[in-house]
Amino acid sequence: MSVIPGAWRRTAAGAGLLSPQGDVAPTIFAEMSAAAVRTGAINLGQGFPDEDGPHEVLDAARAAIAQGANQYPPGRGIPDLRAAISEHQQRFYGLTADPDTEVLVTAGATEALTATLLALIDGPDDEVVVFEPYYDSYAAAVALAGGRLRTVPLHRPDFQPDLDELSAAVTDRTRVILVNDPHNPTGAVFSPQVQAEVVRLANKHGAIIVTDEVYEHLSFDGPHVPIATLPGAAERTLTVSSAGKTFSVTGWKIGWVHGPAALITAVLTVKQYLTYVNGSPFQPAVAVGLRLPDTYFSDARAALRAKHALLGDALVSAGFEVHAPQGGYFTVADATALGGADAAAFCRTLPERAGVVAIPLTAFVSPQHQGDYAELVRFAACKRIEVLEQAAARLAALRPV
Repeated sequence: MSVIPGAWRRTAAGAGLLSPQGDVAPTIFAEMSAAAVRTGAINLGQGFPDEDGPHEVLDAARAAIAQGANQYPPGRGIPDLRAAISEHQQRFYGLTADPDTEVLVTAGATEALTATLLALIDGPDDEVVVFEPYYDSYAAAVALAGGRLRTVPLHRPDFQPDLDELSAAVTDRTRVILVNDPHNPTGAVFSPQVQAEVVRLANKHGAIIVTDEVYEHLSFDGPHVPIATLPGAAERTLTVSSAGKTFSVTGWKIGWVHGPAALITAVLTVKQYLTYVNGSPFQPAVAVGLRLPDTYFSDARAALRAKHALLGDALVSAGFEVHAPQGGYFTVADATALGGADAAAFCRTLPERAGVVAIPLTAFVSPQHQGDYAELVRFAACKRIEVLEQAAARLAALRPV
């Protein structure tokens, strides 16, 4: 007999969290990571760096532990980190955020997004519009909140949405427009026209804009532009980011959300019943990171761009068609020429064939749209240069004769 209440069972099943038998459904990420361990393959599937972040940030965490920052921090986050987040938004984007009422520290960006959706969605009549492919936690969070997910496809080669399709998806039932920019998994950066249309539609239909900007400092072709900086956006936008990607400390799980005080209060009301608080010694360390000189951020961006170039060249040489990313950790490639019309099946054989692990893009796509992205594979570039060079040598074995 199941111990999961019926309503929760239906919600979890709808989000793909349970198998038909009611067991926890294994993800392709877990499957591919296990394959990497089993075969000794290089894991370019999961998006985490394999080297530590800046010593100033790591030293600050060690110092905080030694100085006793090991108990519960304030519910909104320690004042110095909230001040640093506010300073960061002003410094890079000219955004004003009151650290006492308009900033909330969370257990990573995923908790910020989940708490936000739980706070804003009232029931099954509320829709959340997302761009597809989408980060996999979005669908689960919307389902747990009892809302309805509505997707707008991103079209190759640049993975931008059609503005007419976006306009058709946003209606008076839309509670949230959720924008991930730079985008995971495609590496797209949305055009000014797309951003402006999101703001126009949100104002027209009374929707809240929620932005997932965890790759904000890893935009390759120009400075990141938060939607909250656009006219008519700040008063209805909640901006989410985190320290993990910027400072290569994904295991710390320090994120934040900022926006209008009333919306932040609503998110805090939910967040306090999720993790309550987290990461006491990591919070002052992240404050140090946010105040690092501009050269740290520009150097990190340039280093990742170079890694993408190395990986992209290796993939092209191996026979893939590569969609060069505009930002973020990931490169997307078409495996059709290598017999990868079914990328999921291709990825399951890749560890044995080439000693490399990747993820099919269909892991980020709703069931009804799997065919639109069936031949696309995502590779993580956020690894040491020597690891990427070794992966390049292994991928050469795939080269068509």
